[in-house]
Formats: sequence, structure tokens, C-alpha cells
Amino acid sequence: MNFFLILIIAISLSMDAFSLALAYGTLDNNKKQIFTLSLIVGIYHFFMPLLGFFLGNKILSIFTINNNYLVSIILVFIGLEMIIDTLRNSDKMCKMKFIQMLIFGFSVSIDSFSLGIGLNSLTNNVFIASLTFSLISFLFTLCGLYIGKKINQILGRVSTLIGGCILILIAFLYIL
Repeated sequence: MNFFLILIIAISLSMDAFSLALAYGTLDNNKKQIFTLSLIVGIYHFFMPLLGFFLGNKILSIFTINNNYLVSIILVFIGLEMIIDTLRNSDKMCKMKFIQMLIFGFSVSIDSFSLGIGLNSLTNNVFIASLTFSLISFLFTLCGLYIGKKINQILGRVSTLIGGCILILIAFLYIL
């Protein structure tokens, strides 16, 4: 196995989680929520490549949906919800719900599923590759959330509005 190649792929897979975590970090989540979301993203990035490896071709032959459209729809809804909640609750910051964490984790790990389909062409040890993807995405998400939290401390509620707008912008970029 070329571990350097797997590490580069893991970093590439984690970049969208990092950029979206910056926006989510503006929700002023506590340390437990930050750790939980990072863990969820890491778990998804472990299992999605494995699912892609074992079931990918069968699932893709049944469902033909463009991953980018699915991610875009999810991100628009999440971004709009952030903006609406922020405007509606002017005196208190909105907190991320567990279901939102699960949806977030799923949306940033769909590309891992696609990668899993061809993972055997990159390595003989799919388990180690998935574990690497998981650890790197956990760390990138954690860093993104903490940086977003720091931005929130500096800018306040405006940062959550900006974060929601960024999610919507990223959703449209996924379509292009």
C-alpha cells in the first residue's frame, strides 16, 4: 500500500468537511457537540468507503443520482435553517441538533462512498485506508469547528448568518 497516496486522498476527502465545519463552528457549539460532530464525520468517513467497496457497484446500478445534487440539496436546507434560526432567535444562539450532525456527516462523506468503489485499485488493505480517512476527517472537522467557534467569538451572530450563506454558496458550487 502506498500510504502517502492514501494520506493525500484522506486530506482531499477531508477538505469539504473542514470548510463546512468552519461554517458550522459559528453556531457556538460546546466542546461535547464539537467532539460529537467530529466523531460522526470520522465514523462516516470510515464506513462509507467500506460500503462503497463492498456494495457500491450494486447500489449504483439501482440508483442513479448525482452525488453533487444530493449534497447541494442538503446544504441549502442546512444553510437556510441556520439563517432562519439566527434571525428568529435574536437573543440566543441556535445549537446544532443530533439529527443535523448526522445529516452533516452524511453530506460530507458521500464522496468517500464513491471513492470506495475503486479503492481496491489503490490499496490491498481497504480497512487501513478507511481508518486513515476516518482519522484525518475527524481531525479536519475538529479544527474547522474550533476555528469557526473562534470566528463566532469575534463576530457574534453575524458569523452564523455568514456561515449559513457560505453553506448555500458551497451548495451551488457543488452543482457547477
